[in-house]
Amino acid sequence: MTLPGCRPIFPFLVTLGVCALPVVSDAQEVVVRERVYYPIEVEPHFSIGNEDVFGAVGYGGGVRLGVPLARGHLGRVPQNIAISFGGDIIHYQDCYNGSGCSGNYLMFPVAAQWNIGFHRNFSLLLEGGGYVYKGWYDTCGPGCGPSDLGVLPTFAVGGRLHLHDNVAFLFRVGYPMSTIGLSFL
Repeated sequence: MTLPGCRPIFPFLVTLGVCALPVVSDAQEVVVRERVYYPIEVEPHFSIGNEDVFGAVGYGGGVRLGVPLARGHLGRVPQNIAISFGGDIIHYQDCYNGSGCSGNYLMFPVAAQWNIGFHRNFSLLLEGGGYVYKGWYDTCGPGCGPSDLGVLPTFAVGGRLHLHDNVAFLFRVGYPMSTIGLSFL
């Protein structure tokens, strides 16, 4: 039993649905690509310095810039390679030798960053590079702290939880510091 007038509408709806599927699929893929393919990233963040750098956990903040150098795909997953650089200031309250001194560090990271857009709301980052640091001490006797100028290797893993097309919550866990902040793409 068929309802009068329904026959011509059904093939039309099926055809419309079949034609609309590729458009919806392409729209979702474009959203993912836009979040991994950006012209520049500005990342203000809070920083947590590892305990083994100065002897106690340090706290501070900084900003990084990310500039994409290349982009591509892992299968259907968009990715890019970027250079990330910036500056942080970290305060450490206690020395590792128990002398009660405290210190501050200016740290300048430069790292290669691999960004992988697994989902339209989440992207993974892996990075490696180096930090140039300059330290100074508030109160310190002879032999209190490590060198006040040097270079440290850096490696980190992190991610971006995309809150909007151009804004993401970013976290990075690594050595010699971890960060948490926002990413403006």
